[in-house]
Amino acid sequence: MPQKILHNPRCSKSREALARLETRGIRPEVIEYLVTPLSLAELQTLQGQLGVPARAMLRDGEDAYRALGLSDLSLSDAQLLAAIAEHPVLLQRPIVIDGERALIARPPELLDDWLK
Repeated sequence: MPQKILHNPRCSKSREALARLETRGIRPEVIEYLVTPLSLAELQTLQGQLGVPARAMLRDGEDAYRALGLSDLSLSDAQLLAAIAEHPVLLQRPIVIDGERALIARPPELLDDWLK
């Protein structure tokens, strides 16, 4: 069962993912990552749980993405994770964490197969 959700209550997709979990009787720990940002070490662990490049963890529509020049494909995972640590608004959402695995639940329908 999912243990945590990295959640932004202002995001409709994040609210929908949380509702999908709750409909299944799952009550994850809700982490409002904009209020309590993840450390660089936590982001590195999360990247491992997701099994994706750091770039996949980025929200490319944010002002900070453009301002920091994060579209530069030569940036390393370490540089991208450091940018997310400094600017948590850049982190994709919602992210559901279940033990050693995690999922960017965008769209929230991805949870349906992942929870099986």
